[in-house]
Amino acid sequence: MTATLIDGIGLLATQDPGLGEIAWAALLVEGDRVAWVGRSADAPPADARVDAVGRCVVPGFVDSHAHLVFAGDRAAEFAARMSGQPYGAGGIRTTVDATRAASDEELGARAARLVTEMLRQGTTTVEIKSGYGLTVRDEARSLAVARMLTEETTFLGAHVVPPELADDPAAYVALVTGPMLEACASHARWVDAFCERGAFDADQARAVLEAGAARGLGMRLHANQLGPGPGVQLACELGAASADHCTHLSDADVEALASSRTVATLLPGAEFSTRSPYPEARRLLDSGVTVALATDCNPGSSYTSSMPFCLALAVREMHMTPAEALWASTAGGAAALRRDDVGVLRPGARADLVVLDAPSYVHLAYRPGVPLVAAVWRAGRPVV
Repeated sequence: MTATLIDGIGLLATQDPGLGEIAWAALLVEGDRVAWVGRSADAPPADARVDAVGRCVVPGFVDSHAHLVFAGDRAAEFAARMSGQPYGAGGIRTTVDATRAASDEELGARAARLVTEMLRQGTTTVEIKSGYGLTVRDEARSLAVARMLTEETTFLGAHVVPPELADDPAAYVALVTGPMLEACASHARWVDAFCERGAFDADQARAVLEAGAARGLGMRLHANQLGPGPGVQLACELGAASADHCTHLSDADVEALASSRTVATLLPGAEFSTRSPYPEARRLLDSGVTVALATDCNPGSSYTSSMPFCLALAVREMHMTPAEALWASTAGGAAALRRDDVGVLRPGARADLVVLDAPSYVHLAYRPGVPLVAAVWRAGRPVV
């Protein structure tokens, strides 16, 4: 097995509390794993050497919330919002129509382009949801497409009630928890629901998550995005890995998150795109809540694939420090996926790393919008 030493790292942000940040560091890669981390002066011998020439190295970003399997375009909807129209969940149905009409090849090609776009910006682990098919056939094929691109796939049949069953949401929940789940479970690791006004109430979301859990799927939940609601507390009660959005929180919601393993996944791209209030990250962090950042990449409310952009938003708009935002974008995202092998650079972890054309990760927020990713390694090999 070839050992490659990445040396001359000006600053290595390991995201491991035991290792911390290491100035003038080196990292040894063997196969697809990190074999050693430490100071350059103490580096072991290796078969090959790569000089980082003083650049900063961070773990690959972990994007734990993305909707990449879709067709169509909602630029007109975005333009209307920028002209003052409010955001609501109803626009999802526009994408549903286009997705149903698209071929598997078209869906796969677009999703693959977005994954490549993410990789070029440093994202080495991405979760992909279904949710734009809303029939047994279309949800199953969406997840089959997603599974070709990532192991972190999520069944989101409970995104909204489709138009053909708008008058009978109970029948749609029965479809989601029955034949649709049966067709989708083998392609998914997770089950999710949109617990929100205009989508699914707490009882319906509970039914969906519990049915998925009975099939061995982990639970996650869209919660408290459009207004206060029961979603966050439901996610914590059920032991979901994450409650996502968390834009409108009561004191009881924050307390529930702080006393549980449920990660609060914040999606500032959605607030940017919908001109909505940003989540109170400072309040969550100060209360001891585990926080992740993700893009929520989707064609309607957050059409960005850039984790660096979301990190910069978190620092500027949500009062996170650059160090907190980086942790939430890497180790925090891994926690939201119940992973300990990604989002961190320590011996035994997967060798996913990003070389920044900057002396410090602070530049990700300090220089927003600038393409600072100089190189990306995934599973021990350079891919960008």
